[in-house]
Amino acid sequence: MIYPELTQFVFDSPISVFYKKARIIISVSPPETDTSDWPEALSHLTSGETVRFTRSGLVKISELVKQTQVSKETIHYYVREGLLPRPRKLGKNVADYKESYVERIRLIKELQDHCFLPLSVIKRILKFEKGSPEREWFLQLHTDYFRPVDKLLPTEIVGEEQFRNATGLGRRWLAKMEEWHIITPELRDGQKIYSQDDLTLGKVVVDMDKIGLGPKDGFDPEALKFYRDMFREIVIMSHRYYWQSDLGKLSPAEHSLRLVQSRDIMGVFFYHLYRKLSREVHERWALSLMESKTEANEQSQTSAASSRKRRP
Repeated sequence: MIYPELTQFVFDSPISVFYKKARIIISVSPPETDTSDWPEALSHLTSGETVRFTRSGLVKISELVKQTQVSKETIHYYVREGLLPRPRKLGKNVADYKESYVERIRLIKELQDHCFLPLSVIKRILKFEKGSPEREWFLQLHTDYFRPVDKLLPTEIVGEEQFRNATGLGRRWLAKMEEWHIITPELRDGQKIYSQDDLTLGKVVVDMDKIGLGPKDGFDPEALKFYRDMFREIVIMSHRYYWQSDLGKLSPAEHSLRLVQSRDIMGVFFYHLYRKLSREVHERWALSLMESKTEANEQSQTSAASSRKRRP
């Protein structure tokens, strides 16, 4: 199935917005949304947590423990191991910590608990990504959405209210995502049951709105419906290729394993293919824009020179 009306839309989409606006935002509420045209914004049910710091931007270790749910002993251990910079000493047993420690500690715990990384590797990662918003965003994205624990221990959410609380998705937009078959709960005993994939997609849609890929920034959310429909055709095609391969020699157990492996490896392929193609398209657009500006400047200079020659 081909959507001609989408072709121009896709290539006119502001993909570069993702790279320009994606930043880790520490402890701020999401921006207010104009509700005149969109009475329920994608993120309108959630407000970011607010961390209260002193005017100097420093906190006591007790406040750090409270905000991160990490023990004082663990924080001291992170400092000794070089995962956290040494705090400002005010006395023998008193120190102030910068507000940036909160997100750093949370990131360390995420990488430990959900990515199963040892502290030696985490230390190298923190050193590598320091000072680069792009790398910080990449790391945050992967700790949020590519956690092995979610795959090994998938979560099910019962009921719309619980799902909206878990994702931050507004009531109106949850209905839209279900109408467009992006989020597809299963009905059991009259209750909607949302899968781990539904939960992840709901969070992604909210995060898209936060970074500028939402209606308040001019992004047409109905594009998600077209993406889903087009991608479903790609998935059907990939299944067709799979079933045309030589499966006759496989036992039922081997076939079941092959199916799961194929699904996951194709998901990885599509993820990296999109990233690669997106970079290539963005680079072509940037080059084309640069060439257009150069050509316009040359024409302007030629016109100016011709005008001077015609003067008496």
